[in-house]
Amino acid sequence: MGIEDKKEKNKLVYLVEEETQKLIKWVKNIEKSDDLTIFEKNQEIVTRLGTHYRSDGLTEIGFWTPKLMREVLHPKDIYLEIFTPLEKIDWRKPSQNIKFRRDCVCLERYDIYFWGVIAGLQAGTRDNAGSFYWLRYVTPSGRVEIIRDVMAYSLPYGIFAPAELYDIDSLQKERADIDYFKHTGTIRDKKIPRVSDPRHILQLHVGTATEEGTFEGLTHLYRTIGDKIRKNQTLSAYEQNYVGYDAIQLLPIEPTIEYRRDFSNHSTMFHITTDVNGLDRDLSHEPIVVKLSKPNTQNWGYDVPIIGSNATNPSFLGTLRPDELFDFIGVLHNFPEKPIKLIYDLVYGHADNQGELLVNRLFFKGPNMYGQDLNHQSPMVRALLLEMQRRKINTGADGIRIDGGQDFRFFNPLSGRVEYDDQYLLAMSDLVQEVEGYKRRLFTIFEDGRPWPEDGWEDKSTYLDLIKLKSESYQWGPLIFAHNTPALKGFWDRKWSRVCEVMTQGQNWITGCGNHDTFRRGNQIPLDSDVNEHLGDSLNEIIYSAYDNPAVGLWVYGFSPGLPMDFINVLMHTPWMFFRNTDEEYGVKVVCEEVGFLDWRITEQLYQRDDVFTRMKSWGFRELDQLKEFTHTLNSTMIAKDYDLEEVILACQSCFKEVDGAYCDLETLKFLKQAEMIDFLQKLDSDRLKQWANMFMEDCYQVCNVSHYFEKVDPAYTQFNLSLRHFRSQHSWIHNNIQGSDRFNRISEDGATIFYGIRNNPDNTDEKLALVVNLEGKSREINLLDWLQLDVDEWEIVFTTPNLSPPDDIKDLNCFPLAQSQGFLLKSKKQEISNK
Repeated sequence: MGIEDKKEKNKLVYLVEEETQKLIKWVKNIEKSDDLTIFEKNQEIVTRLGTHYRSDGLTEIGFWTPKLMREVLHPKDIYLEIFTPLEKIDWRKPSQNIKFRRDCVCLERYDIYFWGVIAGLQAGTRDNAGSFYWLRYVTPSGRVEIIRDVMAYSLPYGIFAPAELYDIDSLQKERADIDYFKHTGTIRDKKIPRVSDPRHILQLHVGTATEEGTFEGLTHLYRTIGDKIRKNQTLSAYEQNYVGYDAIQLLPIEPTIEYRRDFSNHSTMFHITTDVNGLDRDLSHEPIVVKLSKPNTQNWGYDVPIIGSNATNPSFLGTLRPDELFDFIGVLHNFPEKPIKLIYDLVYGHADNQGELLVNRLFFKGPNMYGQDLNHQSPMVRALLLEMQRRKINTGADGIRIDGGQDFRFFNPLSGRVEYDDQYLLAMSDLVQEVEGYKRRLFTIFEDGRPWPEDGWEDKSTYLDLIKLKSESYQWGPLIFAHNTPALKGFWDRKWSRVCEVMTQGQNWITGCGNHDTFRRGNQIPLDSDVNEHLGDSLNEIIYSAYDNPAVGLWVYGFSPGLPMDFINVLMHTPWMFFRNTDEEYGVKVVCEEVGFLDWRITEQLYQRDDVFTRMKSWGFRELDQLKEFTHTLNSTMIAKDYDLEEVILACQSCFKEVDGAYCDLETLKFLKQAEMIDFLQKLDSDRLKQWANMFMEDCYQVCNVSHYFEKVDPAYTQFNLSLRHFRSQHSWIHNNIQGSDRFNRISEDGATIFYGIRNNPDNTDEKLALVVNLEGKSREINLLDWLQLDVDEWEIVFTTPNLSPPDDIKDLNCFPLAQSQGFLLKSKKQEISNK
């Protein structure tokens, strides 16, 4: 053993040379294989990248470092920097100073990788913190740079902090739902089953779906509801909104971008207060101090930096431990009566520009409207992204929703055209999940609106492209995309052609009209639009009635083909908007785009609650009208100044500060000068406006939390919706497209839009359903028995919308006045199923 080897052995943390060479030999053997393509070789190699804590206590680690191929560096100037806590970390504490031991280990370089098997690292668990790590190197100019682990399992202090080594294998072995995977998966490599499709889906945003805004909160909620069901206890009205679904779909839960005041890649939540750059890496030192700040990122989840995509957003973890996600999945899979499936919303079509600070530039092809296009045509990037997805779904998901399928495009030099990368999309669907040896393929939903963003895409899109390629998959249907606005007068009449498509070819479409996209789009309806005033007496009532409409629900759940999805904020009549508190550059612009939120969602009564808009009130906006006036004025000023923030500030200063020669050239600002916010406006500058925009977003995020509205939930409506979900589960044939003997018609006259029809169970000719609903406009007399030629002795009413008293006799369904949002569902009395 040489002097250097002895020196390494005397360290607490050191490279195990023999095991490292075994790892590198494995990589070399893969690369030498004549049986694999370049992409297939990369697929094998990426399974060993990142960190893997072994049962023998050693840690395998690998970094893909093409960037360093261009650098002429001394081997000692490239090292793994490790921070192991010497004190107990309080994961719930907003801020704390913790002493860490710092170790530096040189890894072995092979080709475009750095590999190592390390002794002495501490693996994270539910109760204990693991060692934090990243790769450091010193440039020829003496600058110290960082390469982060894009495959990290745990990022408790965000994407700019070092990753945490985690004992993911033990976490898998200890999960509470192994029997579920045993029953739904297989240990064989052939005939791997695909998870069956659900009958209905509930969409949740983790941060606003419970008071806690964490997986811990969701676990507590569903465990409480499950215990009530086991004990035959009555569920409260709001609890009923969470159950009766076959599956839950979460908005993206991977780590998102973070707030930055500059374009640096330094961590603000893992702030190393000791200067380590001048310390000798070969010597032991006094402990260093790190200031830890708990993440509080608020975002829909689609602004992803790609790094750590297989990890969980730490803002959704009350304890910052990955165990919370596993706990939640275990509760769902062991839910009483039947398991609840979990669907992940995956974002691999684009990345936020912040990703350029964190991952290798080879991940990106170039800029797009969201940030950066991902380079799926690079064999290594393609393999890395699929490996991130594999690790993500191995946490225990049952399905995936692939965001923005139309964004997966590339230039094909052979055809000379820009084409869709359908092969990659299908590979995402066919990726095999493995949980403790049990393999499955997941139920798949594609969001794909091609030819978006081409002009007229709403009318041109078939929403069938990927269903034709993979018949068992689903796509978002035409009525669930963001451009739909059912609060507008004539919406359902104008959408009749799409409604007919839902009925005739929509069995593999996600249906309904209320989700995170459409519900937000309602805020953006101009106030001078022709809205459907029959929905309510105020904008607030109109918007909630439009998206949570009992007549629409009766049609979607009781009669329509497809797979219905509801959004919890719609069901709870909870405000919703696009929010993110991660913007330094675009924060004010984002706020301006959400200006309608205050008009459509917030009432004076809500605003005056002590627990909402506390930040805005502290800035002097005591009344809702004051805040509305300022936000609308700011929006119009931003538009007038072409979103140039400095020009906007100058315009405000010209109107509100006593500046020599200043002229107020905007009428909206002149008017605002008369308002009570003059003190706030006189002090306005760029930093203050950005701070205000960030606080506005945080206030809105808080008011979008459903827990504020539990007591206002109407039990008649929640029971109606829950009963409809049960009905659809018991009548699975409704899911299929209508057949030749079925009827579905519209009457659009006298200011009303009536849908009515009859459906026949193809497997039981005695079972039929009949529907009539008034989706829009004035009350209209219906003659359902005549329209459908129904024999009153053969039918019974099974559902009446809760805003309607059922007739005393079914015969009264002729000459019956049916107002907007009202309807009936009838079922044939003969239900005997033939055994022939």
